[in-house]
Amino acid sequence: MPRIGLLSVTLFLTLLSVIHAQETEEKKSYTTAWREGEIVLDGKLDDEAWGKVEWGGDFVGHRPDFNVEPFQQTKFKILYDAKFLYVGIRALDTEPEKIVKRMSRRDGFDGDFVEINIDSYNDKRTAFSFTASVSGVKGDEYVSNNGNDWDSTWDPIWYLRTNVDDEGWVAEFKIPLSQLRFANKEHHTWGIQFTRRIFRKEERSTWQAVDPNAPGWVHLFGELNGITGIKPQKQLEIQPYVLASLDKYPKEEENPFRDAGKEFKGNVGLDAKIGITSDITLDLTFNPDFGQVDADPSAVNLSAFQLFFRERRPFFLEGSNLLSFRTSGGTNNLFYSRRVGGRPHGYPENVEYIDYPNNTRILGAAKITGKNANGFSWGVLESLTNKERADVQYEDGSRGEEVVEPYTNFLVARAQQDIEGGKTVVGAIVTNVKRFDNRGNELEYLHDQATSAGIDLDHNFKDRKYGMEIRAMLSRVDGTMGAIYQTQTASERFFQRPDNNHKEVDSTRTSLVGSAATFAFGKRSGNWRWTIGSNYKSPELVLNDAGFLRQTDDLNNWFWTQYRVNKITNTFRWQNYNIYGEYNNDFGGAVTNRGINFNMNWEFKNYWGFGQGVWVGGTRVSNADLRGGPSIKYPGNVNYWYWIGTNSRKKVRVSFENWFNWGQNSYTKSSGISLNIDLRPMDAMQISISPSVNWNRDDLQYITQQDLENDTRYILGRVEQETYSMSVRANYNITPNLTLEFWGQPFIAAGEYSQFKRVHLPNAESYDSRFHLYEDSQIVFDEENSTYEIYENGNSDPDYTFDDPNFNVVQFRSNFVMRWEYIPGSTLFMVWANNGSYFDQSRNNSFNDLTSHLSGLTGNNTFLIKYTYRFIL
Repeated sequence: MPRIGLLSVTLFLTLLSVIHAQETEEKKSYTTAWREGEIVLDGKLDDEAWGKVEWGGDFVGHRPDFNVEPFQQTKFKILYDAKFLYVGIRALDTEPEKIVKRMSRRDGFDGDFVEINIDSYNDKRTAFSFTASVSGVKGDEYVSNNGNDWDSTWDPIWYLRTNVDDEGWVAEFKIPLSQLRFANKEHHTWGIQFTRRIFRKEERSTWQAVDPNAPGWVHLFGELNGITGIKPQKQLEIQPYVLASLDKYPKEEENPFRDAGKEFKGNVGLDAKIGITSDITLDLTFNPDFGQVDADPSAVNLSAFQLFFRERRPFFLEGSNLLSFRTSGGTNNLFYSRRVGGRPHGYPENVEYIDYPNNTRILGAAKITGKNANGFSWGVLESLTNKERADVQYEDGSRGEEVVEPYTNFLVARAQQDIEGGKTVVGAIVTNVKRFDNRGNELEYLHDQATSAGIDLDHNFKDRKYGMEIRAMLSRVDGTMGAIYQTQTASERFFQRPDNNHKEVDSTRTSLVGSAATFAFGKRSGNWRWTIGSNYKSPELVLNDAGFLRQTDDLNNWFWTQYRVNKITNTFRWQNYNIYGEYNNDFGGAVTNRGINFNMNWEFKNYWGFGQGVWVGGTRVSNADLRGGPSIKYPGNVNYWYWIGTNSRKKVRVSFENWFNWGQNSYTKSSGISLNIDLRPMDAMQISISPSVNWNRDDLQYITQQDLENDTRYILGRVEQETYSMSVRANYNITPNLTLEFWGQPFIAAGEYSQFKRVHLPNAESYDSRFHLYEDSQIVFDEENSTYEIYENGNSDPDYTFDDPNFNVVQFRSNFVMRWEYIPGSTLFMVWANNGSYFDQSRNNSFNDLTSHLSGLTGNNTFLIKYTYRFIL
């Protein structure tokens, strides 16, 4: 969209938004008192101590209808002493037999529940959330960014009892003050909010009225008064672990590293949480192990870019919101914690057998976080990973050891300052990766050092109805000339492209400096919201040592608008309608993406849901698909999808999604279906089955490149790919603290290639002129060597060859975990992990052919016992 058009749209939307401005709700307050007398935590609230304070209540509807009388009322009491905050909540219910007592894993939030959010700093941006389900399952989250981020990996130690009676049900909380953060002063005013969910009505009510269309959450809390004389509690928790494991795998008699068929291992480590002051907490981990964590899902990657897998390790998940700094939309970020302890970078050549480490061992990591009464928050993460070696047997039969990863230090530091109660937030981040001893060996292509830094500003105005965001960042990498050459020619950049008229490779460079920036402005509250924005990523930007970045050399302008109705109408419980458009080009002016999306989502009064959308994309070019070759132009495309879901409150819930993609000139066609079935055979058991099938036909799939007579041939082909996958997850709660958890995923993918062609004029206006299809006389398949021979010039010998690109992949991955939190914070894990796979390139790739391999898969089985004990000192 032209700049003048964006400006006009902005002014118009701003004018209309001012007209629809809304008033702020009046704040409630509750006064607590010092506990006098004993409180026995039993979920009954019949101790005399509770009689010292009055009931708070008068909850109002939040969803689906706001500010109405809720279906059932709720009331609460709060007491405190020098060590604990005590909260009693009575959830009144005239039909207690209909209360839904579903159980789940911690933070499952299933069935009826009540929740208290505590803004103990009263900074109007952050809060600590404690949730109690009627079945006694705990939920806890650290709330940041004024309610936009909820971190469920925060697992504090606290105590809960629940009880159902003739009046409804009761939740009784005992929260150690050491788990909260507050200022060291005599008198306190905290922000506080209560939420109740009545599952059978899918209704949420709150103590303090907060419009669902309001801009934020925490700043709208009510107030908790009456707390005096308490002191911030220093926290000291130490959690050692011991682990024993058995790996079983198929014997390979000639492989000296796998001839035993099994391997026993043991390990020890330590986690610690130390409250240095009331404002600062230090988390430490030494030699951590994450064997209880689910494996990554299977995938086949035919693109030029690396795949993104989400973080699953608890140490790196907790507090991850604070260390996040996105460069733009999606997964691009200055810090991607999966870089720490990831797969080693090096792989020795000319070896016959190898014992290769799956991951780089983390020797230790420290994370320090804090926030003071002035609204200044900070976080620092530092981690040292091991120098990894692979045992190898060379092709001549000799044995040796090869370094595949150097010692590496990771450092991330983030700081933010709240201004005017969080209306304005300014921040900064620095990341640094330092490698040691990576020169003089096969790891010289790794950067010696990589640094990135950024600053950000988020400003709200007009009672937070409008807001703007500004981010700017720099990156620098240093290394050998070979390392920086590889950086310039990597898939994120491809400076070597022959038609790259704005950037070229400099083989003498030993450093590279890049930048990026984002600006966005919009309306953040009300039924109608909108945002416009622009960002850029310079060609030299490098983030993938500590962060995640798919591609650079990008200028992006975009807009988004939504109209939402969060109240019950004659047909719907809620509804929203969205429009999104974007326009991308590189620094040379080539259009790399453009299109517009329309979508809508509804929930009907019978609790069923439906949504649909369409994306219409225009002609674009790709600077990466030819892997360093020239850019290639693609026709436009249309993508349509819809989904439908049944009532989520039922014991059987089904959702279905279907999508289609059509390319102009019929260059591509794809579709997919996915189904999710959630079963609740009993309150303590949940089973989820999620099969999916995807079909893809792409006539311009890159295969390889070959040299011929001082020219390079970029070879494409038609790939017809089918992918079948099914995720199965089952959870059974023996008690709220003892669970059995299973996850399994069979995965099948087959790709068959035909209609091979070489690129001719990749940016020609005519689609057919962009490539030359090989004639039958020019291409011959050599079955013995599984290669294709190309005879362009009619010679007796082939001009060049390339390997058969066909693939058939069959995998099965699973985890079975028994998790017993035998006392708060201390856990016993018993794990069985399975990973089997099969690969070939045959044309016997029908669904029946490939599923026959599932039952006979061979692979690794790991049996593991891990015992942790948390000492609270």
